[in-house]
Amino acid sequence: MTTVQTVWITRAKPGAHHSADRLSGLGFTPVVAPLLEVRPLDVRPDLTGIQALAFTSRNGVRAFADRSADRALPVFAVGDATAAAAREAGFTDVRSADGDLPALAALIRAEGVGRAILHPAAAEPAGDLAALVGDAARITTVAVYEAVETDTSAPDAWDAVLIYSPRAARALAARLAPGAVGDRIAIAISLAAAEPLTALGFAEIRIAEAPTEDRLLAALGKPRVNV
Repeated sequence: MTTVQTVWITRAKPGAHHSADRLSGLGFTPVVAPLLEVRPLDVRPDLTGIQALAFTSRNGVRAFADRSADRALPVFAVGDATAAAAREAGFTDVRSADGDLPALAALIRAEGVGRAILHPAAAEPAGDLAALVGDAARITTVAVYEAVETDTSAPDAWDAVLIYSPRAARALAARLAPGAVGDRIAIAISLAAAEPLTALGFAEIRIAEAPTEDRLLAALGKPRVNV
């Protein structure tokens, strides 16, 4: 397995800096060069009749919390990091699916039956939560933020690149010429995030065992040791 030292972090700020701190603590050299920028949308979510919230990202939590002072509603979160963000924002009744979108849908089908649930999401969500939940609950999705591509260039020096979403993978694929990545590797958070990278000629594309940052960083292995 290829070993790496310098890791390009493509995720949007402020999460990119959190990831950089984690990588530094693990002994890697992080390079923050986001491919996407998160911008909140000027919306005021209507909570009339809403009985719970469903969050599929920390960005969704932040955008909603900036637009609404309501913290009484119970929260269904896609994973532990999103659940932690909800608690930090002031929500007290938070359940984590500890997984991906299908896991969140399963949690809602088990514990949110019959509820009217608001899903504050991206303008281009990664999946259709309402379709996965079906008629077990009434899901209303509202866009509270958008992710737009930055004009950031690829760093000069990097051994591996972390890809957190299919959208970021498409942005990377549009920016790098096929065959220009040399012996570098890509670490993708999911199979969907890996697919746009296949034509770029990476020496290796690794996919996290689960769609969490813990598993994404675990796929890096150990940093290179210079002796």
